[in-house]
Amino acid sequence: MFKIFRKNCCGLDVHKTWIFACIGITDTNNRTEYKQARFSSFSKGLGELAEWLAKYSCTDVCMESTGKYWIPVFNILEKTCFVTLAHPKYTKPQKGNKTDKKDAKWICDLFMCDMIKPSFIPPPAIRELRDLMRYRRKLTNMKTGEKNRALNCLTVSNLKLDGVFSDVFGKTSRSILYYILEHPGETFDVTPFVDKRCKKPIEEIQAAVDGAISPSQTIKIRQCLAHIDELEGHKADIEQEIQQLSIPYAPVLKLLRTIPGLNTNPMTAIAILSEIGADMSVFASSKNLISWAGCCPRNDRSAQRVKSTRISQAGNYLKPLLVQVANAVIRSKEHPEFGNRYRRIKSHRGHKKAIIAICKMLLTAIWNVLSKVEPYDPTGYFVESQTSIRTSKVLTQTQKFDIIFVSSPPIFVAFVESQTSIRTSKVLTQTQALALLRSRGYVITDKTDAAN
Repeated sequence: MFKIFRKNCCGLDVHKTWIFACIGITDTNNRTEYKQARFSSFSKGLGELAEWLAKYSCTDVCMESTGKYWIPVFNILEKTCFVTLAHPKYTKPQKGNKTDKKDAKWICDLFMCDMIKPSFIPPPAIRELRDLMRYRRKLTNMKTGEKNRALNCLTVSNLKLDGVFSDVFGKTSRSILYYILEHPGETFDVTPFVDKRCKKPIEEIQAAVDGAISPSQTIKIRQCLAHIDELEGHKADIEQEIQQLSIPYAPVLKLLRTIPGLNTNPMTAIAILSEIGADMSVFASSKNLISWAGCCPRNDRSAQRVKSTRISQAGNYLKPLLVQVANAVIRSKEHPEFGNRYRRIKSHRGHKKAIIAICKMLLTAIWNVLSKVEPYDPTGYFVESQTSIRTSKVLTQTQKFDIIFVSSPPIFVAFVESQTSIRTSKVLTQTQALALLRSRGYVITDKTDAAN
């Protein structure tokens, strides 16, 4: 018999057309009575569902995230109820004994016994911002797809513009391409079309346009270029709307842009805000945020054997963005803490694991910046590295250190210097040198056999 945590709760099995609801009411003797009903997923039916829940004084509702069908139900019920959205893996019923009514009752029983882990749902304003940011990403993917189709047409026609221009859809390349489309099969001089900043020799560019384009490929390239221009226009309009929606979060975005990698493109900080929200109280610690984003190893252990340490599939929109930022910050000379850690982990774990480790660093910084409402400060990373060196007995050749005498007896503290700093030599007396070795854990003796 499981312990009942909620005396009055409801489970919803949401479908495209119908919603099956089951309310479980438990009395003082732990006897549960169930009330079941079916409602339409139209707006009128959702209103009737809210009235039915109010009739039985039920304010705790749980439903699984079924495609996009849960969103209208959530928008209506969140005004009067505490709605818990559950991942389908937590509400999976037993096979062979499954109907819609039994599914609703099963969700109600699990929710009643507090056996469902709730999903994070941001406030309505953040959800609107998230919806537009994800649509912007879709437009970017569509634009990339059209560019690839246009490049395939050029490859088929043996026009090697991608071999002489870094951006085939840049100013010079487009002017040449438009002339080829207007005059197919005609030999022409490319000199008037080449910008003076172009580094490629004219001879190579002239050889690259020596191809034959068919009428079908001409039509296809025209449509691709027109679609690319149209998508760029749609993307610009969406970005204007995103900027308007993000105005109330200007202080939060200002803090986020103090983090390395988030200050180059203004849309990067907005994208992260749209995914995690501005309130970090929903995540107990930075580790919870990292786990929610899918940037930590999974727990897959049995019989003292670790079966898998792969990261989860969570964070489908947030994780790729963090990986792009991580690949940029590891090259930054202004913030060496990211590059140092990346190279240290990459040396024995590989590039992919090292990049995910940098993503964890970024998420930790984001959580602390938003929780403490203070700008990014890399001091903590250097203090951690200094502490690790103080506790180690052996220093590598690249770990340069100074010795500072604090009191008597002397306390020695090692501080790691930057690789660009100048090595400064210190002269120690014999007493100070012996005290330093003893503080490192060495035993000093006059017998040579002990050393061997």
